[in-house]
Amino acid sequence: MDGPVSGARRTTLRTADVARESGYSLQQVRDLERLGVIPPAARSGNGYRSFAPIHLHALRAYRGLAGAVGPVTARQVLAELRTRTVAEAASAINEAHVRLARERDEALRAQKALEAIEAEAGTSGFEPGREREHEDDAMTITELAGALGVRPSALRFWEQEGLVAPERVTSLRARRYGLPAIRAARIVTALRSAGYGIPAVREVTASLHRLDGLEEAHAILRGRLDQIAVRTVALLRAGADLAAVVTSDRDPAAP
Repeated sequence: MDGPVSGARRTTLRTADVARESGYSLQQVRDLERLGVIPPAARSGNGYRSFAPIHLHALRAYRGLAGAVGPVTARQVLAELRTRTVAEAASAINEAHVRLARERDEALRAQKALEAIEAEAGTSGFEPGREREHEDDAMTITELAGALGVRPSALRFWEQEGLVAPERVTSLRARRYGLPAIRAARIVTALRSAGYGIPAVREVTASLHRLDGLEEAHAILRGRLDQIAVRTVALLRAGADLAAVVTSDRDPAAP
């Protein structure tokens, strides 16, 4: 139950006040309290909830953090912040910034890998699906895995998923990768290193026989970078509210 609180400038807030100011519904406010995202509300003798400004800070912090790292991780972080020292809490928030920076670096590395493949294709007169292959161009699974910096098991898995199609030496059942497979494997490696799942990678590799295959891969990575930028802005917007949650009722010099 949630009752009214009188006064022109409230230091205590009703559930309805918190919901209106935070943009969450009444039930969402109650659920987030139950999940430990916000501190427990004070209760009067008749069971009415009484919230404080720190609850608004926590809800706004959760919104930004959820946009940056996902709701599950955001709930876990917000629930833990109140039990940590200021230094530990600040470190936990910094980890979210580091994670986003790492994702951005991985996407940029993947983008550079695709640019290198594109440049190589341009200098060799490459057209997707029309490579002229020589015996010396083919690679074994061990050679290709070493060149890409992945395990042979990864190449076998990609084969099972239809991402890379090696040739086989039938007498020994040994895999051999020609130029088409090598190029596909390099693109798969670039996209997987940027955090893309198998379905998205499959969509790109399926288009490699078309002239826009590499451009589609670039488009996916540009979309990834745009998404990371949006998440980073969400985390920045949550900064002041996260700081309020971290420092509320705590001494920064406390052990």
